[in-house]
Amino acid sequence: MAGSDWTCSLSTMREWESPDYEPSLPISEKSNPLTRDIDRASATCIVRMLQASDAQMFQEGTGTTYKRLLSEQVVETLMEVAKRVELILEDPQDSLVVLSGCGTSGRIAFLMASSFNRALRELNKSPVYSYIIAGGDKALLSSQEAPEDDPRMGMLSLKRVCEGKRRVLFIGISCGLSAPFVAGQLDFCLQHPEVFTPVLVGVNPTHQARDEPIPGCTFTFRSVVQRMQELAKSQKAFLVNPAVGPEAISGSSRMKGGSVTKILLEVVLSAAHAATFTNTSVTYMGILQHMRAYEKTLDITYAQEEGISALLEAAGRSLRRGGRVCYLGWGSLAATGLIDASECIPTFGADYNDVRGFVSGGYRELNNNEGPLISLGPDFCIAHEDFLRLALPSLSDLDAVLLVYTHSDDVCDVVKLARRVREKTSNLHAVYHQVDGDTAAAVQQNDINKVCLSSLRISWPPPASRSLLHMQWELSTKLLLNAVSTGAHVLKGKIYQNHMIDVQVTNSKLYGRATRLLRKLSGCPEHRCEDALLKAIYRVDELTADISSSDINTHTLAARNRTKVVPLALVCLLTGRSLQEAETHLERQPVVREAVEACLSPSTRRGVIVARPRT
Repeated sequence: MAGSDWTCSLSTMREWESPDYEPSLPISEKSNPLTRDIDRASATCIVRMLQASDAQMFQEGTGTTYKRLLSEQVVETLMEVAKRVELILEDPQDSLVVLSGCGTSGRIAFLMASSFNRALRELNKSPVYSYIIAGGDKALLSSQEAPEDDPRMGMLSLKRVCEGKRRVLFIGISCGLSAPFVAGQLDFCLQHPEVFTPVLVGVNPTHQARDEPIPGCTFTFRSVVQRMQELAKSQKAFLVNPAVGPEAISGSSRMKGGSVTKILLEVVLSAAHAATFTNTSVTYMGILQHMRAYEKTLDITYAQEEGISALLEAAGRSLRRGGRVCYLGWGSLAATGLIDASECIPTFGADYNDVRGFVSGGYRELNNNEGPLISLGPDFCIAHEDFLRLALPSLSDLDAVLLVYTHSDDVCDVVKLARRVREKTSNLHAVYHQVDGDTAAAVQQNDINKVCLSSLRISWPPPASRSLLHMQWELSTKLLLNAVSTGAHVLKGKIYQNHMIDVQVTNSKLYGRATRLLRKLSGCPEHRCEDALLKAIYRVDELTADISSSDINTHTLAARNRTKVVPLALVCLLTGRSLQEAETHLERQPVVREAVEACLSPSTRRGVIVARPRT
């Protein structure tokens, strides 16, 4: 597919809304029609596909199929939640707003709590926000998927944070309405209505909430949602779950799911702060205008198509050649880079060194609950000083380094670090945000441009609100880095069609996703797909009675240290080869789609989509 030829029609953008489109899957797990052959696309075409997918967040609804981000019901619910936050800000004594989630959702919860507590401290107010992430703070920087399946752990963590509080607004985030960890917390809130008002944030319709039994529990996620729906009628609970379309890479909720979560929470908390501290009432139009500002953010970001494509190409080239991609960030954008890098590990089966994020100020800037985590190992060393000590000495032109900052940051420090990096590699790039007409840092920026292979400037109109501008910069950076890291792994061959083929199978959600993916791509019955998955997990050609009788938790524990589980299972299903033969084949051809097609005869390729080569 040529990069210059790619276009999408409105009908393609809305194809996922049809009841006949992958009807057995919730929206968050469907494949996006816009990105069907992203694994064979050029860098420019990848960026265009990602832009079209992200644009679905702001599409107006058609009929009554699904609530959308800008729909009246969603805006009105956001207003009511903002008013509840406002009540706590006005009378914070023994009150708390708790944001909680797993994986990307937990990382967004952390970013929101940190950002708005910082805003309160600047006003000499006491913090009222707290965050919970399944697996604790190490999950901010690494894959900790297993705790997602533990509702009791979720409940106990919430109980501990809220000890002694008389009023708590709990915001549970689960993009797919599926995480048992969050279900346990919501159930606890529903049992204690005298203290808790629960809010659920996700991107699936309520009828698509996960309904599988949760071991040790009398409830499912769907039954919790149904109880909340009843309470929502009297505004004793709230559900914020707009449909924003399938992810560009199937199931990768770090992308649109994370972006829309950030948008929703920032809109709510910003409106509450404005009402409390600037006497600006929470209004329908105020909420809507804030969300439209994020729509403009998407347009401004993707207007840099050529620059983003070049960064994506550079990052992909580094990964393909065995090099690294390093983000060096300043200010609030640094945490965005750190999180984007950490999410590559579970999403693409990447090594922790493949994409790394480093923060100016390290844990002091991060300000996380548990403080410095450097005792956990080198992958938890996140300061620029750690980069200089651990990464810089071995840096070469194989590695791509990306400077991420704004002209509000210490540009002198950016110049100084850029020069240090340039001594080791010419593969140095800059991404920075600047307000139109701001010439104060122009001289220093010229110094950075001289040492960088490329510099991508994103210019913004003078802001009505400085805080809104910073939120737009953060979302813009998230969109851009998501595109770079996703596209780089696409170019490396980590995606099959538009599916995360090398995903880690480390909890029940991912186990189910892996089984469904094998069924879709192979056309084999579910029982054969699950057998192939188990054989790849345990590295056996025949399943024992012990393996077959074990529960999913046992299987996901066994899969924790396995690589290429789903690719191996797929090659075995499609070719009939043994595990050892499949492993050897994948070692020779790590691009999974090409590996599968190479070992199929023309007569057996009918079930495998063959696309034109990347141009």
